[in-house]
Amino acid sequence: MIQGYPDPEQALSEHFAAPCRVVQRSAVGGGCINNAQLLVLDCGARVFLKENTGAAGLFRGEAVGLDALHRAPSGPRVPEPIALYEDAGRQWLAMEFIESGAPAPGFWEQFGAEMAELHRDTACERYGFQEDNHIGSTPQVNTWEDGWTRFFGEHRLRYQLELARRNGVADGSLLRAGERLIERLPELLPEPEHASLLHGDFWGGNFMVDLEGNAVIIDPAVYYGDREADLAMARLFGGFDGRFYEAYHDAYPIAPGHAERVDLYNLYHVLNHLNLFGRGYLGQAQAIVARYI
Repeated sequence: MIQGYPDPEQALSEHFAAPCRVVQRSAVGGGCINNAQLLVLDCGARVFLKENTGAAGLFRGEAVGLDALHRAPSGPRVPEPIALYEDAGRQWLAMEFIESGAPAPGFWEQFGAEMAELHRDTACERYGFQEDNHIGSTPQVNTWEDGWTRFFGEHRLRYQLELARRNGVADGSLLRAGERLIERLPELLPEPEHASLLHGDFWGGNFMVDLEGNAVIIDPAVYYGDREADLAMARLFGGFDGRFYEAYHDAYPIAPGHAERVDLYNLYHVLNHLNLFGRGYLGQAQAIVARYI
């Protein structure tokens, strides 16, 4: 991945080993955080470019995560990160442009099997990641830990609860109950058989379909963790056919009791929404915590 050029044309010229000029820019969907464009280059390439003037480090974490997913031995297709630039007031990330299409026959079965294969990656023996990154626009701490329950408790739940306290969106009862829940995590969460490479923000808006009809996973918040965390988030907002889960389980069976842990894993994302969007998520967070303490 090319880094250090303020001008995307310079970085893209180095990547493609040929002079490249942008001859067309078209706005494309990039979510509510970033400005996203399709760049058409005179060297014959098309590139997806995301720009942001806000959260520092937003794109570096994404780029490193995309690279990890792209290099994984198996799994769904992932856009290749091409070039990155960051300074105090501006950042952009250029990546492979993948044109969207319609799902092929057997789409959900193949997608489920591919995610199972991604989660089989046992290259890492600890929980965390080489870079901190972001979940939405919230910093996501990926400090390495030997144990999963410690990682999830400290760097997922406690981090979000402390942020909610600082943001003034959580009352004292949620904070106290959250601490009791963190103390109970060793009883509630079995240690996984191994750390899996996770997408990290695996909801229905973070996959697309390419022209061949196959799934492409995008906008990751990558770390090594319990694969149940990805599967739980897939259920948080819907968007995944039941055939996806059946194929995943057939390829890589899930430990008994997974259904009972879904809400616990999704508490992290509910707390993140509380911090991002306000007290409308407070009741949902309180209900989840109360269920597990």
